[in-house]
Amino acid sequence: MDISLVYITASDTDEAAMIGEVLVKENLVACANIINNMSSIYRWQGKICENSETVMICKTKSRLVDLIIDRVTSVHSYDCPCIIAIPVRGGNPEFLNWIDSETRQ
Repeated sequence: MDISLVYITASDTDEAAMIGEVLVKENLVACANIINNMSSIYRWQGKICENSETVMICKTKSRLVDLIIDRVTSVHSYDCPCIIAIPVRGGNPEFLNWIDSETRQ
């Protein structure tokens, strides 16, 4: 089974919840964890910025990552949203099977 975690940042909890709901309803991810109150320091358009963001960690099949990137980009408020896929090399077989069964075949 080829499973990935997809790391996404959002402007706030409401946006992350909206994105998570879209992805779960469309069977693109089995689960979206939302983690509040992350501080981000980054350079954007030549300026150093510091903001509060919300992190999402989504569980999915690796083959769905491109569809997830397209879908998140279509509903996200950022011009250039952070969407990064991280391959899963192992884990609880029952949990990995659950991810497989809850996402698009």
